[in-house]
Amino acid sequence: MGYRFLADLTLALHLCFILFVLFGGLLCLFRTGMIWFHLPAAAWGVWVEWAGRTCPLTPLENHFRKLASGHGFSGGFIEHYLVPIIYPLRLDSSLQWFLGAVVIFTNLVVYLFVLNRIWNRSRQVD
Repeated sequence: MGYRFLADLTLALHLCFILFVLFGGLLCLFRTGMIWFHLPAAAWGVWVEWAGRTCPLTPLENHFRKLASGHGFSGGFIEHYLVPIIYPLRLDSSLQWFLGAVVIFTNLVVYLFVLNRIWNRSRQVD
């Protein structure tokens, strides 16, 4: 039972990290210091997708699942949990490039908004 909890906890952490990679730039609207946490996380997320790598949380979750029930899954977190829901086709490199581009585009829009807000604040002070 303990290993299943650890596997589920790792899964939840993985999902939170993916959401942070995709939407964490929004936190910079409230705390500009978050940029120092979000930019490396976003860069990691893009690199994992574009390089066709596996996030270290995937094998960790698999390890806990095997200890809990003797079963794990093959492939990555996105391929196993999200792609079957959103995209019924198998995860391939073109989809990984698309997902990486979505991360970049989403965060570019958010950071342009954040920078515009910071710039407007500094103009009001002058």
